[in-house]
Amino acid sequence: MPHQRSAGDPNATLGASAVLIPVKSFAAAKQRLGSALPDAQRRALVKQMAAQVILASAPLAVAVVCDDAEVADWARQHGALVIWEPGRGLNGAVESGVARLAELGVQSATVAHADLPLAAGIGRLERFDGVTLVPDRQDNGTNLIRLPVDCGFRFSYGPGSFERHLQECARLGLPVSVLRRAELAFDLDWPTDLPLP
Repeated sequence: MPHQRSAGDPNATLGASAVLIPVKSFAAAKQRLGSALPDAQRRALVKQMAAQVILASAPLAVAVVCDDAEVADWARQHGALVIWEPGRGLNGAVESGVARLAELGVQSATVAHADLPLAAGIGRLERFDGVTLVPDRQDNGTNLIRLPVDCGFRFSYGPGSFERHLQECARLGLPVSVLRRAELAFDLDWPTDLPLP
């Protein structure tokens, strides 16, 4: 499959649209769940959620941006292109990942977080000539962003990111579509989010 090639392969082709999933090390992910889950269960849940996001991205090609060897191996096993970006933090990693996708001929990227256990339909979002934002349940964070790769968007993840991303769309003069879908709004962050619906 073309999207299993390395990001450095000049012959890699992903198509006009692709999904980018930032994934941090499984050992470090979702530490806040440690009070509710033993370490092995927490790691298994993190992998399960990320795998669900990849599955929900079909039929689009998927790239995983990471800086962890275990995650990179896992991503390749799931048919994803690996974009290696060490030490960039979430915003820098996503920015670099989108730039890499542009270099590989992708025109529209969907950035989806890996902690969406109910994820569905990511790869079949309605076409929109601008930026699509999917906020979390509190309209606080941004679980998904679909955007043209060449629009110069500045990512600003963290608490309050949904409002900042709306402001970024305004700064760039880009039309914005806000989608509120339960299966994409539910992100798992706290022990109170368990058990899953």
